[in-house]
Amino acid sequence: MADNKTQATGASVQEFLAAVEHPVRRADGFRLLALMSEITGEPAQMWGPTIVGFGRYHYKYASGREGDAAAVGFSPRKSSLSLYGLTYGPEAAELLGGLGRHKLGAGCLYVNKLDDVDEAVLAELVRLGYRHVTTVLHHG
Repeated sequence: MADNKTQATGASVQEFLAAVEHPVRRADGFRLLALMSEITGEPAQMWGPTIVGFGRYHYKYASGREGDAAAVGFSPRKSSLSLYGLTYGPEAAELLGGLGRHKLGAGCLYVNKLDDVDEAVLAELVRLGYRHVTTVLHHG
């Protein structure tokens, strides 16, 4: 069974974000760092080379595959901000209607820039997503 490719690392979150080439993504990355740190109460940690994560949870699938992952997090990618862990909770679908411009992918929420979304709604998605992932998801 293959290990999860995205593991927690000891890399510096500050250095990673400071090196983001796109100035808006870099600024949004620091804004998300502050927002997610405050809401989760967790220190930011790099997961793999490009994901900033907060908290962790252990997953185990029926197939036997298991591992650890960040409870919530983000990555300032070239094309958009990828936000993780915010769409799993039952309240997420209703909140997404008031978020603003975004796209959904497999377990991800994509935002072009934070100025395109309602930050209060985003904060609530982080709060609810973090709670859901750490208390319900994969806890049977």
